[in-house]
Amino acid sequence: MSENCNHDCNSCSANCASREGGTPDFTAPANANSRVKKVISVVSGKGGVGKSLVTSLMAALMRRRGHSVAILDADITGPSIPTAFGIHTQLMASDEGIYPAVSPTGIKLVSLNLLLDNETDPVIWRGPIIAGTVKQFWSDVMWGDVDFMFVDMPPGTGDVPLTVFQSLPLDGILVVTSPQELVGMIVEKAANMAAMMNIPVLGIVENMSYFKCDQCGKEHRIFGDSHVEAIAGRRGISNVARLPIDPTIAAACDGGRIEMLDAPWLEDLATALEKN
Repeated sequence: MSENCNHDCNSCSANCASREGGTPDFTAPANANSRVKKVISVVSGKGGVGKSLVTSLMAALMRRRGHSVAILDADITGPSIPTAFGIHTQLMASDEGIYPAVSPTGIKLVSLNLLLDNETDPVIWRGPIIAGTVKQFWSDVMWGDVDFMFVDMPPGTGDVPLTVFQSLPLDGILVVTSPQELVGMIVEKAANMAAMMNIPVLGIVENMSYFKCDQCGKEHRIFGDSHVEAIAGRRGISNVARLPIDPTIAAACDGGRIEMLDAPWLEDLATALEKN
């Protein structure tokens, strides 16, 4: 037993001898009206690298490929998924559970922002309450038939990522990074956490990788040379994608039109997820 043990195994990833009868199962039960085939978490060790963007683009891309898709917004204190899809109505519920919101193209999504009286109200909760809310999004929402569910995670390796890794039946994670070497180091922490939890890394996406000049067509590395290949090589990650710095991407997110944006940079990654 660790000298800092608080006797709450649900908030700890260590497999110490104090776990009686082996490692307990913290898997949260799915709603009776949910049939989700694949659950993929989008993670990073640092905020501001584009996890919500990658989550939104991947969901929209898989939907265009004919799959039923859902997004569980696990970034409780900083939810941005509803804005990207232009959804601002509050969620409804019945005795059977919560109904997810549905985007114009049919993507189901749940976010805490859709439960607040005002979207700009701050969520001032402690970790256990936030983690419990994420589990409720899995257990209390009537997701229906879903081929791919993407979980938009908060940054880091704290309460919520641990809760998702332990409570949801994850098929794998996508790691999001940006070109800076420091960010790459932090992102590897997330990949290491996934390895400790025996969850496969299905791909890595480098956001803000380059800017392509619309005049000369040359690619400029605004934030320095890419390190994504080195990170992928160290982690044994075969599926790598790069997103450019492009004003049309930001405009689509801010305007709630993310589903209308083509994402050719992620096509190969989407194909890999289909084959996984």
